[in-house]
Amino acid sequence: MDRSALKMELQKDGVKYLLVQFVDLHGSAKVKMVPVDRLDAVADGGAGFAGGAVWGMGQNAAAHDMMARIDLATYTLAPWKPGLARFAADLYVDGKPFAYCPRVNLKRVLDELRAAGYLFNVGVEPEHFLLTRTTEGEIAPWDPAKVDTLAKPCYDFKGLSAAYDYLRDANEALGQLGWGVYQSDHEDANGQYEINFHYADALTTADRFVFFKMLAHETARKYGAIATFMAKPFADRTGSGAHLHYHLADAESGRNLFAAERDARGLGLSALAYHFLGGVLAHARALCALASPTVNCYKRLQMGAGLTGTRSGFTWTPAFITYGDNNRTQMIRTPEPGHVEDRSVSSAFNPYLTFAAYLGAGLDGIRRQLDPGEPNRENAYALGFDEMVRRNVQLLPQDLTEALDELESDAVVRASLGPIADEFLRLKRAEWNEYHRQVTVWEVQRYLTMF
Repeated sequence: MDRSALKMELQKDGVKYLLVQFVDLHGSAKVKMVPVDRLDAVADGGAGFAGGAVWGMGQNAAAHDMMARIDLATYTLAPWKPGLARFAADLYVDGKPFAYCPRVNLKRVLDELRAAGYLFNVGVEPEHFLLTRTTEGEIAPWDPAKVDTLAKPCYDFKGLSAAYDYLRDANEALGQLGWGVYQSDHEDANGQYEINFHYADALTTADRFVFFKMLAHETARKYGAIATFMAKPFADRTGSGAHLHYHLADAESGRNLFAAERDARGLGLSALAYHFLGGVLAHARALCALASPTVNCYKRLQMGAGLTGTRSGFTWTPAFITYGDNNRTQMIRTPEPGHVEDRSVSSAFNPYLTFAAYLGAGLDGIRRQLDPGEPNRENAYALGFDEMVRRNVQLLPQDLTEALDELESDAVVRASLGPIADEFLRLKRAEWNEYHRQVTVWEVQRYLTMF
């Protein structure tokens, strides 16, 4: 973007302050607030951050400052606060792009992709809960009208109507930003919602997903609610996914290279698409560490929970590494020709890391011309573990440490992350160990008087 034109735009929009924003390894937004007259300084030099104060940046207290240089093309008004705008930033250290920055790493992978003649277009379904928290720390679905109580609340008018003001504000804000909002709904759990906006190139979608979470938090706070993208805040309700919809496009024309008029398998996918899917499925167990990066995410991916374990009767989440047609029980479904959706991804994911890892896996499939096999057109929830084993279908990791072991042994996925891979493994193994040091309410209730 032309800088002088941007300055005129900032003046026209009445912007007084800028949020210089990057993400840590968890994908959490980190910011500094900067007066608008410092635009040139944060575009050329950056806003300084102490890397040791942020999770997963490979720095300690003695390290040189991380400088967050704004990407002028990411200018985004903050609808919740007049006079405030957000710029996504890339981290630099000593004047060089910082390899531990998730956004810098994704740009590296996307540059390699463009050199091969491709673009990666991605859409995300950002499922999330609106909650309240008591003074004792307990949580409950946000339900000011006391009507969101159905066992199957998905699409319910009363549940959506009670959240109308929240959804309206978020929809109108995204519409003003030009994101192409096209639908909102009440999801399968009480207090759970989804707002859909159009897909874009991978970097833009990653930036938008991070900003969407910021917007959801601020909009929910206006109505006395907490917006959470935690994968499974309630044991007896459906968890939150961030289903990925994606395809490769021609770098010059923008044409969808996953689409094909003739496909013997009947899904409308090209040979290139099948090779890409072959790579994703081959590396799915390692990818799971990025797509489901917390201990809590694996409460959502449990085997055998397709028909049980939730109030609604379904988890809507895959447990096995499969692909199919327009069938929501598969890990990857094909809702229409040239269009695939991965349903395994958790709303707690870091989009920069996950998109880079998916590209590493998919491009490996293209290089090796991997075949994903025939699509699974059956109800995967009903087949059962023994039948899937008989068919040689692999199971997604069932806890974080299993996924981390897969990532550690997968050279392709690790390479897509650069030095972030080792830092991610270190941080997440520490998270797993800390989790196992906790004594939970379930343990006390079960064991206190057993012996």
